[in-house]
Amino acid sequence: MLRREFRACLAAIGFFTRLPVPAAVGYSADLLQHATRWLPAVGLLVGGIAALVCLAALQLWQQPVAVLLAMVATLLATGAFHEDGLADTADGLGGGWDKAKILAIMKDSRVGSYGVVALWLALSGKFVLLCAVDRSLLPWALLAGHVLSRFAPLVLLATMDYARTDDQAGQTSKSRPLTARLSFGALAFAALFPLLAAWPLPWPQALAGAGLAALATLWLMAKCRRWLGGYTGDCLGAVQQVAEIAFYLGLLAHWPA
Repeated sequence: MLRREFRACLAAIGFFTRLPVPAAVGYSADLLQHATRWLPAVGLLVGGIAALVCLAALQLWQQPVAVLLAMVATLLATGAFHEDGLADTADGLGGGWDKAKILAIMKDSRVGSYGVVALWLALSGKFVLLCAVDRSLLPWALLAGHVLSRFAPLVLLATMDYARTDDQAGQTSKSRPLTARLSFGALAFAALFPLLAAWPLPWPQALAGAGLAALATLWLMAKCRRWLGGYTGDCLGAVQQVAEIAFYLGLLAHWPA
């Protein structure tokens, strides 16, 4: 049992990042479906890299430089996997007028104006927000943001259907193995990681961040359900990005007394 879970965790790292994993882990659709519950744990690894780079950079430079280097480190670690999904989703929902057209646009490898704007807003937004986080909390904010935001796509996997048909998905679709419903037991297991990552943060700020991330996730879920009748792999990436930004936004909010 433990060996199977360890292999599933390594499979999740291999699929959702560019970090090397042993070749013996192998690959199969069944293994990846089981590995999806470990996505927040992947966030723990990616967020840990960001936090360590940030801590090291803060010894030499001001906070904006540390934030920039931490963001670069996460982009290198993931290969901009989720950012690519955000751009494709923005292009599809922004330029399509029905399900077939939206899916066709999202499958196109070219990035359109909606995708460019979405990427610029996401990257610059994260930079501005993280620069505003208290210096002492910044590494913990990075860690929690990456973990919690990777729990958000699992809510779609547990509650929504895959939007593409087999013909539309194709054999090379990067999200093809993620079409099975995630069990609520697996969702509950995955929820342990955000709780662990957010523990060092002040609880009112952590709750505000989690609450805003939940609202952002529900908003994007509603758009995907309305226009696509479900999710695609690109939608999962977009949800991760939106939830991460919303978490930082909630973390910084000053609520009126």
